[in-house]
Amino acid sequence: MLQDLQDNTRIMSSSKLQESEVRIEHSLNKNEEMFRVRRRNTVQQGLQKLGIRCSVDEVRNIALVGSGGGERAMVGLLGSLVQLDKVGLLDSILYLSGVSGSTWCMASLYQEPDWSTKLEAVKDKIIQRLSGPAVSWGDSYAKLKKYYYEKDIFSLTDFWAAMVVTTFVKEINEHTLAEQWNQQSKDPFPIYTMIDKQFKQKKEGDPWFEITPHEAGFSLTGAFVGVSNFGSQFDKGSMIKKQPEIDMLYLQALCGSALADGEEILKFIWQKIKDLFEKKKDILEEMGKEDPDPSIDKCFQVILDLVDMNLCVLDGKDPSAYDKSIRTTLTDLAGGITQLIFQEGKLDLTDKEASKLYMERYSTDVCNNLSVRFSVWPFDFFYSFCRCIFQWIWGRKYYFLNNMTAKAVPVPLLESEMRDYIDAGLLLNSPYFSVLRKERNINLIISLDFSDGDPFTTVKDTAKMCRERNIPFPEVIIPNGHSEKPKDFYVFKGQNVPTVIHIPLFNVVNCGDDIEAWRNKYSTFQGAYSAEMITDLMEVAGKNITNNKAKVVEEIRAIIGLLELHDPGSSK
Repeated sequence: MLQDLQDNTRIMSSSKLQESEVRIEHSLNKNEEMFRVRRRNTVQQGLQKLGIRCSVDEVRNIALVGSGGGERAMVGLLGSLVQLDKVGLLDSILYLSGVSGSTWCMASLYQEPDWSTKLEAVKDKIIQRLSGPAVSWGDSYAKLKKYYYEKDIFSLTDFWAAMVVTTFVKEINEHTLAEQWNQQSKDPFPIYTMIDKQFKQKKEGDPWFEITPHEAGFSLTGAFVGVSNFGSQFDKGSMIKKQPEIDMLYLQALCGSALADGEEILKFIWQKIKDLFEKKKDILEEMGKEDPDPSIDKCFQVILDLVDMNLCVLDGKDPSAYDKSIRTTLTDLAGGITQLIFQEGKLDLTDKEASKLYMERYSTDVCNNLSVRFSVWPFDFFYSFCRCIFQWIWGRKYYFLNNMTAKAVPVPLLESEMRDYIDAGLLLNSPYFSVLRKERNINLIISLDFSDGDPFTTVKDTAKMCRERNIPFPEVIIPNGHSEKPKDFYVFKGQNVPTVIHIPLFNVVNCGDDIEAWRNKYSTFQGAYSAEMITDLMEVAGKNITNNKAKVVEEIRAIIGLLELHDPGSSK
């Protein structure tokens, strides 16, 4: 059968999709199609409550997209959805798609079946959790260990999930996406988005990657695998080694890891590792070593010195004291025999690239030296961590298109056994391309922008990218001065393109002259919000919906009327 599929450059229709098979087709998964049919009835009823009388066949497809922005996006999206519900607009939404922090909100919502029918109660539950105590160190540590041992490939995303995302979302959600979805759901269809790192770097191909309750794959190329098998090992379209299905905590880390520039994140991660290994007593207790061998103490000391040495170099400070301590301790561990650790010339702290390469070689030598004597948890984890941090390995997974032959797929997409998936905000901080798939036939996009900085970057960049790819999208022209002082509602439209409503989070309507103060208060890279900060942010985000209900309804009326006028034969 696989030979036939290769000869015909396609992989079975979605109705025949088997567990170990890949689907290459510009069509929707059959389960998503079935959901759309059911959801259209809900949307029609919702529109009628808004005073929009139309038949089921006249119902148009509306997508709500939430940008990235860390906890600001998570709380902002929640506040927006609560108000969409209160003003009667939530039932008109077919798709809910998110990037980065918005996916954190989505993951919380979809834990609750039919959350959109009881949003006030679900909202209270989420706020109570976010305002409450953090996940315990012991639970995060246990989760990190589980991630490390349960699958073949470890990356910084596993560490980020267990030790960082948990500090924001205040829970360890081990459900899978499929478990959180019921085909009879009364909620909008969720789409979680990220990008393929290799395509971002090459600036070619289709970097846009999406995960839904049914499939994971490239949005524009049309290459997908069943969501439960995303990350399993494939060869020529067949699964050859099963890997655990990713859970919602990992998915939130996969989608949401671009909280700051690379150097800032690098320092943050090294500090997190330092915090972890400073809990030596807890770690030894978990290892069952109440009276540890003195050599284990020395191993901990070397690791902490190595972490501090890396932090020193990143800060441009002289690390020679840590270097001396490491060499002395390693010599002691070896019974007085001097150990060969990388040292080639003087470390030039003014040359960041040279310093990085020096510390990579130095750290690798130290890890190799330690691994001869200490090869158990958590030391084996630390060696893998060092490799990942110096090679900057995030979201690495076995690749479902490995060794396939398919004319419909660009050759670069078929070239590797593994791929790296990262936060889409590193390329475009809003999930437009997931809802711009031609098969989804979206007529209206409501864009909630929680980005840091210019609130129009996402929509302007999307328009530019769509022009380059010949994807229908309206022209985007921003009036002078609006990037600094945006209003709370913008509409971009044209013929034979989706209408786009764009709503910046902080604007002159809900913040007055204090936009910059609000932006500073809710910067992306900071600790978890207090209860007061959460309440205030939800209120500000909610005003953007309450104040613009009539305008949104007007645009919904317009797409129904305009589509009937210009394209009466379009599919619904």
